[in-house]
Amino acid sequence: MKKIKEIIVVEGRDDTRRVKESLNADTIETNGSAIDEATIEQIKKAQANRGVIVFTDPDFPGERIRKIISQAVPGVKHAFLNREEAKPTHKGSLGIEHASPEIIRQSLEKVYTEAEVTSIPSISRPFLVEMGLLDGPRAKERRQKLGEKLRIGYTNGKQLKKRLEMFSITEQTIKDTLKELEDAYE
Repeated sequence: MKKIKEIIVVEGRDDTRRVKESLNADTIETNGSAIDEATIEQIKKAQANRGVIVFTDPDFPGERIRKIISQAVPGVKHAFLNREEAKPTHKGSLGIEHASPEIIRQSLEKVYTEAEVTSIPSISRPFLVEMGLLDGPRAKERRQKLGEKLRIGYTNGKQLKKRLEMFSITEQTIKDTLKELEDAYE
């Protein structure tokens, strides 16, 4: 099994266990949303030495942790699971620990790095409306499918523009991806 160079930041022990069952990688655990300064310093050191991939649960606390790390440690990479992939088979909350090893490997193959401010492509709100991603009867479903296909995680209408720009996803890529999705349903 090939070792992943970067250190993967996850929320807890169960996430670490699942990642290590799926591939050869080192992890740093944030201990859930209680991420402290010592953990941030550890992530900064990891980023400087090997690089970091932030891989948190697809829920509010996971997004909060992702934002805290992104602000404190520039240049980290991001990997995402969609909500369906992270659902528990029984009761419980969404989490990486519930994803299959294959899904975890796929998620970690498709990582994004936040764009430099000078290279961020601008995505207009009218474009997102025209593409049916904001407003309209199927906008939520279309955003969800787009997020799954691009592996950028679920976003609500407000978050979509920011996430697309953050990862330098162009309007053309969005058009092409939506066309692929439509062709798959025909």
